[in-house]
Amino acid sequence: MIEIDGAEGEGGGQVLRSSLSLSMLTGQTIALHSIRGKRPKPGLMRQHLACVQAAQRISSAQVQGAELGSRELRFTPGPVAAGHYRFEIATAGSCLLVLQTVWPALMRAQGASELILTGGTHNPLAPPYPFIEQAFAPLLARLGAPASLTLRRAGFFPAGGGEVRVRIEPAAELTPFDLMAPGDQILAHAQCVAPALPRSVADRCLTALGSQLAWPKAALQPISSRQNEGPGLALLATLQHAQVTEVFCALGEKGLSAEALAQQVTDELRAYQKTGAALGPHLADQWLLPLAMAVQQSGRAASFTASEWTLHASTNAALIERFLPVRIGSVLQPSGLHLCRVAPA
Repeated sequence: MIEIDGAEGEGGGQVLRSSLSLSMLTGQTIALHSIRGKRPKPGLMRQHLACVQAAQRISSAQVQGAELGSRELRFTPGPVAAGHYRFEIATAGSCLLVLQTVWPALMRAQGASELILTGGTHNPLAPPYPFIEQAFAPLLARLGAPASLTLRRAGFFPAGGGEVRVRIEPAAELTPFDLMAPGDQILAHAQCVAPALPRSVADRCLTALGSQLAWPKAALQPISSRQNEGPGLALLATLQHAQVTEVFCALGEKGLSAEALAQQVTDELRAYQKTGAALGPHLADQWLLPLAMAVQQSGRAASFTASEWTLHASTNAALIERFLPVRIGSVLQPSGLHLCRVAPA
């Protein structure tokens, strides 16, 4: 059994989600305490409980403490089973965080799995659907773990109601690879989705972003949406390179101007471009576990560069090392990027 302090490191929901993923991958029982101990409202919220329940279902796990508000959890997984699953979050909590909890384990199952996930698809403090589809999933496919994703309906806070369908293929062999630079830029474009809001709102956001980034009008694309998917507002900028695609997103909120929203996206995108790293801070963090799985299976090390090594990433790295026989290191380079290496222990 591995005991985990949920208040260590970043002290949020990621510790829970990664612990569940690693428990299912290794078959080891975990005992978590002080779950989300550094958050204003610690303990299991609905979307965290949904992650526990999804993990329990695919692995027939024995679970204690799976209740709203619980700060303690004991999770003993059984064999992970491929299948057809539906995971629902009754609120606008991120269904994509539920997906990322079960994805690593289902990659290693004996057959393909079909998932229907409902809840939020464009959430604060969670990867939006376009990021998962365009940035994260293609890297997994290159690793040897293909999946197909479909957004059936967008879901924004507070209404939720989004729906994502995913097919995860079994990954018989994972092959690690280096990601040292993004490669030549192929495409850069911005999109804005604003269901149940006037079309002028999306236009203003795109115009502001285009002005700040000096992108041509042809690169600015409003996305059609259904009124009942909102109200909501997401402004996204996508950089497609030869080796990697990065997606930068900011969500609208009451009192936040179009120019301020565009500035958030601009700042994040420019911070990424400044270092010349392959991966931005969020993708670097989420890439650690699947890459570690590939390194463990193949016995070969792999490296990547990141524009930032966040507390999320260092927390995730330390947790992965407790379960898998790998060592993860990050060294800040004079250029400002971080050189990260995952190697067999």
